[in-house]
Amino acid sequence: MARFRETGSQHELHVLFVCLHNAGRSQMSQALFERAARGRHQAKSAGTTPGQSVHPVVLDVMGELGIDISERTPQLLTPELAQWADLVVTMGCGDECPFIPGTRYIDWELPDPAGRPIEEVRATRDEIARRVEDLISELDGAP
Repeated sequence: MARFRETGSQHELHVLFVCLHNAGRSQMSQALFERAARGRHQAKSAGTTPGQSVHPVVLDVMGELGIDISERTPQLLTPELAQWADLVVTMGCGDECPFIPGTRYIDWELPDPAGRPIEEVRATRDEIARRVEDLISELDGAP
């Protein structure tokens, strides 16, 4: 299992969500994780080849849930970010994601929202939300 940080009586975990451009899947994952974790764990996101901005359709589907990520800017996955993480959730970055010994990795196969109709992006968002809830339940039950 991953490293945990003691925060009072709580075990805090750092989760890094990584995709190619940090403009869709990983941004949605971070925002949904932050909302569901309610401060019990921390999340960041990054991309191996970051885009210029978050995809507009992603902003729209997150806005439907009352989550505003319009101020977020895609960022590059760095060795420092990878070291920060206890758990790295990858989404389509393949071999470009660095391997850090002692860090747990999970791969979520999810379609890239770039150029997809809003209905498909909404379905990806809902699948991410389901996976995030499962992940947080697992993390909250960890020693």
